[in-house]
Amino acid sequence: MSGEFKIEIVDVKIPEGCNVIFGISHFIKTVEDLYEAIVNTVPGAKFGLAFAEASGPCLIRHEGTDEELRRLAAETLLRIGCGHTFLIYLRNLYPINVTQRIKSVPEVCTILAATANPLQVIVLESGQGRGVIGVIDGYKPKGVEGDQHIKERREFLRKIGYKF
Repeated sequence: MSGEFKIEIVDVKIPEGCNVIFGISHFIKTVEDLYEAIVNTVPGAKFGLAFAEASGPCLIRHEGTDEELRRLAAETLLRIGCGHTFLIYLRNLYPINVTQRIKSVPEVCTILAATANPLQVIVLESGQGRGVIGVIDGYKPKGVEGDQHIKERREFLRKIGYKF
């Protein structure tokens, strides 16, 4: 194989009120195991997920409880085009509610992003295929928080019920 390659940045569209979880996994049962992990953790969750096979028919496998998010996950993962990756769109649900359970799915190797921020996936393509180099999640830092920022952060976490 040739040592030639190209790098592409793929934007991940995130609808209003949604979050995404993007990661690396393996094996065809990933899609069903991720589905079960989410519904068993948050009954009634609205989500769509997709998994990209890296062998055999190399299809985008998809499941979910929200048809729009299921379609969006499959279409977006096809654009990313990297085998053994998965993408989950969550509606009105924070990733923090399901990430530990997703990490415990035996096929999951790693989570690269769990966010509502603008997300870009950095992809390298060779003669064999495509792979994820990394992600750009949101924006670069603008500075270090001061006393007022600390106070606001602590108040916000209590306001939304994550601290008492």
